[in-house]
Amino acid sequence: MIRPNALKKGDKIAIVSLSSGLGGEAAFLHRFETGKERLESEFGLQVIVMPNALKGIDYLYEHPKARASDLMEAFSNPEIKGIFCMIGGDDTIRLLPHIDFNIIRNNPKVFIGYSDTTINHFMMYKAGLVSFYGPAVMVEFAENVAMHEYTKKYVYSTLFEKNDKLDILPSKEWTSELLEWSNIENRSIARKMITDHKGYEVLQGSGVAKGQLLGGCLDTFPMLIGTELWPEVNEWNGKLLFLETSEEYPPPSTVKYILRNLMAQGIIDQLSGIIFGKPMDERYYDEYKEVLISVIAKEAGRADLPILYNVNFGHIAPICTLPYGVEAMIDCDRKTLSICESAVI
Repeated sequence: MIRPNALKKGDKIAIVSLSSGLGGEAAFLHRFETGKERLESEFGLQVIVMPNALKGIDYLYEHPKARASDLMEAFSNPEIKGIFCMIGGDDTIRLLPHIDFNIIRNNPKVFIGYSDTTINHFMMYKAGLVSFYGPAVMVEFAENVAMHEYTKKYVYSTLFEKNDKLDILPSKEWTSELLEWSNIENRSIARKMITDHKGYEVLQGSGVAKGQLLGGCLDTFPMLIGTELWPEVNEWNGKLLFLETSEEYPPPSTVKYILRNLMAQGIIDQLSGIIFGKPMDERYYDEYKEVLISVIAKEAGRADLPILYNVNFGHIAPICTLPYGVEAMIDCDRKTLSICESAVI
């Protein structure tokens, strides 16, 4: 896997809208501006907004090629050192016919986002580029009052620093509280935080499991499976599969069916471990655990496969940043998660 150069203060980065055009809607522009300002003031980056990023929901829905054009232009521009996604959505897969994988491969740079951006990460993975499952401009970078320090820490540690080993610690608190973004007064109200007494949970397995990280938002997998982006079975060999669920709150049955699909493909047999994110609102918290054990241990016969549960990434706050294609380690006995090599050069 090709590692991008680490970001540094003064670097130019691009903001792209590759799925929802929410950032360009008048009611939410203040949210975009907050995220942009934080990238500039707190991370010292020069922000370039790509031509179509603020054209709104209807335009971007009707013009997936324009979204892809922004991405290709951002990769092609040698002055741009990183690409940050505005927000997720539900139709990034429509960009696929307009993606030039050679442009991505020949112009490696930091790419970060999550949720429906999982589709883009699999594009990067196909091109051989390490990318980063982490904060989005309108969400984490625009957090009410201030960014969570936990989120900031892992943005710095993964994108700006070369760490041969990075421990991903559980957050001591979390929130899924929704304060309506369109009400501009809410940006001065901090969301209520809940103390997390659980920490990481090891559902099964023992000892140490190592492997390159690959995964994302489980909700997107039905759109990925069967396309040219979906890795062949042998490519999953030795991987640590990381999964999380979205604000759509997929029922346990949906998680079960997708896991069964991975089992039927032979992918579960290839894995060295699974990392599962904290569900939003902790809805289905226990039910998801039951599904994982039922499918992985009983149906797939992999009671030996380490499963680390309740990890802070994706649709929860605060979140860490996970690099695709980089070796990570689960220590079941110590209940820890670590990145074993630098994701940037």
